[in-house]
Amino acid sequence: MTITGAQLTAWVGAFLWPLFRIGAMLMVAPVYGAKTVPVRIRAGLAFAMAILMAPMIPAVPTIDVFSPESVLIILHQLIIGVAMGFALQLVMTAVITGGQTIALQMGLGFAVMVDPQNGSQAPVMSQYYILMVILVFLGLDGHLVILEVLADSFRTIPIAVTGLSTNSIWALVSWGGQIFAGAVGMALPTIASLLVVNLAFGIMTRAAPQLNIFAIGFPITMTVGFALVLVTLPSVLPHANTMFSEAYQLLRQILVAEQ
Repeated sequence: MTITGAQLTAWVGAFLWPLFRIGAMLMVAPVYGAKTVPVRIRAGLAFAMAILMAPMIPAVPTIDVFSPESVLIILHQLIIGVAMGFALQLVMTAVITGGQTIALQMGLGFAVMVDPQNGSQAPVMSQYYILMVILVFLGLDGHLVILEVLADSFRTIPIAVTGLSTNSIWALVSWGGQIFAGAVGMALPTIASLLVVNLAFGIMTRAAPQLNIFAIGFPITMTVGFALVLVTLPSVLPHANTMFSEAYQLLRQILVAEQ
């Protein structure tokens, strides 16, 4: 059996180029891209997925692996993979921002810990919310939906020297506003209620200046904040589910736009 250079190049390209898209997505996507997941596990998962998806993706262009066109293809695959993971990661960032806003209003902004998802410091209240959202994400098979969207992306955006269009990239950038919109939507009931509490303390200060409001205001605000978190928690999970659904729709819109 004779193996030509063109056949060898096609075999390598059929595995190598999908690997870059898969690896970039796993590097950024929620759960898969967490700092607590070892790099070896992510690399092994990317290799396994590339091997499984290679026979199912459309035919890749026969281009020399060491040619300038190959470098351009690799760059586009990295951009597509990062864009897919980034859109879902913004949902987690919105939850962290909402939890941080609630913590600041409660007076718990100083209570921080290392976020295992991003490897940075975040308020404890944000960690509480992000753990709840991650459990919902896994419970709704979000980690499997990511893989499904990734597999479909090879049919909607085949491997070529072209990638995401300007409109698709702009739509992804505009999606960044969901960080603040989602955070406000999640934290607004608690913020509004704590604002009423602070207004009440202000009225008490004006009515009885001799009272030490700072001595009693902090524990009362914190206690009321915990009660509000408990009351508003059932509305946070559907809100997070809605944000994930919108992120999936954005991904399908970006990918289908390239057909």
